[in-house]
Amino acid sequence: MNQAVYLQTSQHSSMSFKQLLNLYRLEAKFEWLKTIRNPAFALPAILFPALFYVFFGVVMNQDNIQAASYLLCTYGTFGVMGPALFSFGAGLAVERGQGWLDIKEASPMPGSAQIVSRVLVSMGFSVLILLTLGLVAGLLAGVTLSVGQSVMLSVILILGGLPFCLLGLTLGLLLKAESAPAVVNVIYLPISFLSGLWIPITMLPSFLQSFAQFLPPYHLAQLALKVTGQDVGGRVWMHIAVLALFSVTFFATSLWAFNKK
Repeated sequence: MNQAVYLQTSQHSSMSFKQLLNLYRLEAKFEWLKTIRNPAFALPAILFPALFYVFFGVVMNQDNIQAASYLLCTYGTFGVMGPALFSFGAGLAVERGQGWLDIKEASPMPGSAQIVSRVLVSMGFSVLILLTLGLVAGLLAGVTLSVGQSVMLSVILILGGLPFCLLGLTLGLLLKAESAPAVVNVIYLPISFLSGLWIPITMLPSFLQSFAQFLPPYHLAQLALKVTGQDVGGRVWMHIAVLALFSVTFFATSLWAFNKK
């Protein structure tokens, strides 16, 4: 591995900035094509949040625009978490188990290109998920947001997926390929429920509402809900600071996991 890193460093020093940028572009392109052509990943990632929303936001809350608007924000949060966690957590673990990471480390491609490409793919899927949720919310639930609200909500949720990319990166570096999908699900689904993404946080017992404040999805959802004026309080900077703290923690953990590998 050290020899591969040395070879990479030597190769990168002889490349121009344009050549390096082209490597990042190509890696992102092929990562996108690989992911979008995998229906076992692409279809559930895009459709599951919308199906959950149809059941909880439309069927169970007929003619309740406030509930439908609230759940649009929380299921948007739930939606962007999925590609971030599974692309890194499960996808990276599988490729690591197959030896692809060792091959890529010996190639001229910068190691960071693998991370950047997966982040961009996760963001791309987030856009598709939010568009699907927006169409369902508008057509079936009658939710209407201004252009400014729609843009702000999308920006918050797409950028807010970064902490979960870093969490997924840590899991992908630590877990074995066989266990990664199950472990990611065991983390993804409970923290989503406990953060008030499936039902309003105020419907949970008070001790769970307090516990939710220690979970990153809660803070991302509260930032999203501020767009529609339905958050439970808390300053914007506080939610951002908590998400930033989680991001730094997950980044440091992923570096430790990489060095351990």
